[in-house]
Amino acid sequence: MSHNSQQPQNVTTPGERQRWSDIELLPAWDEEYYDVYTAKKFGKWVMLKTLKPQYRDNPDFRRMIEKEFDVRYNLAHPNIVMINDFEEVPSLGMCIITDDVYGDSLRKLIEENRVTDKHIEQLKSRLPAAMEYIQHNHIAHHPIRPETIIFTEKIGNLKLIDVGFEQKKSLSHEDTNNDIENFGAIILEVLEKTGRHDPDLKRVAERCLGRAAKKPYRDVQSLRIAIEGRKNNSLYVIISIILLALAFVLAWMLPKA
Repeated sequence: MSHNSQQPQNVTTPGERQRWSDIELLPAWDEEYYDVYTAKKFGKWVMLKTLKPQYRDNPDFRRMIEKEFDVRYNLAHPNIVMINDFEEVPSLGMCIITDDVYGDSLRKLIEENRVTDKHIEQLKSRLPAAMEYIQHNHIAHHPIRPETIIFTEKIGNLKLIDVGFEQKKSLSHEDTNNDIENFGAIILEVLEKTGRHDPDLKRVAERCLGRAAKKPYRDVQSLRIAIEGRKNNSLYVIISIILLALAFVLAWMLPKA
């Protein structure tokens, strides 16, 4: 989502215009209970996540957004959208304020046939890294989908949004397995809809979904090892060939008995 794609919808009050300006609703980013906005706070672009109007006066939903802020505030990972604050915004109520991650969702890139090799490389490396970080911190979250994976506009860096609503003492096997299945589904969709031929990555994705002879990966770390395995195996083969060649040369150069 680029800042220039829509005309801003200014909902600020006169006394707050220096603090808040250019507040714009992002309908494509809306969630079941939340509206999402982009805005300037003291001239700096940020994003706002707030309860939809019909839920703002409900104590249960107010506790829900407060809990999400508490859970996500201390998360710090380069591929996860960072939360900065939780404060009252005129006309919108209490808002979770995050870094501004304007760009395009993976869903939009797929639909517009704009997925590049760089995007796929980040899905292979940075998405599992973010998943592992979330699981390490025992964060329960909504399913990871192409809609919640954003590639920033200028750099094209992968960012996950909507990454947690509860921190548990530990995650269940179902929680961790769902992430692996969702990863597999995302990769297969990307490969199929872009027509890319990557049999190794396809095999990894099919195993994530239980469609392979081997059992699905037991955790994200095993998944990451499998994704990196092709590179590691290639390097091992190259090193082995070099060592064998050196051994042959040394044997040929040594004086015969």
